[in-house]
Amino acid sequence: MALLPILRFPDPRLKKLARPVVEIDDGIRKLAADMAETMYEAPGIGLAATQVDVHLRVVVIDISEEKNQLLVFVNPSLSRCEGEQIGEEGCLSVPGIYDKVERAERVTIHYLDLDGKQRTMDADGLLAVCIQHEIDHLNGIVFVDHLSQLKQGRIKSKLAKQARVTA
Repeated sequence: MALLPILRFPDPRLKKLARPVVEIDDGIRKLAADMAETMYEAPGIGLAATQVDVHLRVVVIDISEEKNQLLVFVNPSLSRCEGEQIGEEGCLSVPGIYDKVERAERVTIHYLDLDGKQRTMDADGLLAVCIQHEIDHLNGIVFVDHLSQLKQGRIKSKLAKQARVTA
């Protein structure tokens, strides 16, 4: 396994639409394993392939405290989004920035597992938020895109200042 570099907002590559995975092979399984290692090391609870500059529809998520319940979604899609919750979100591509985002409370996700089997899962609460957040990445949307233009501008300025300080 290998750690992968995570793209930082406002990198234009975060806006690319991810392509569907045509075949689940050892390359896709290695990508998922490398993404999981990168997510755990960061540390985070979710990572989309787009964030590591691989524009395929692959997502890894683990919201468990012990970090031992890895979920891998290939070609995920949502068929049901119900209810509403507003919660604070952060993102590995937008380090140190957190803000409130409105999401569905309950979702149904359809996806392929790493064996190529079609699966369906119902999720709510934090897992539902994480699924929506990561699928947004696959569609070229970063959580700050849900915020006002003013907040987006402040975030870009703050991240640019951080980059200058650490350079």
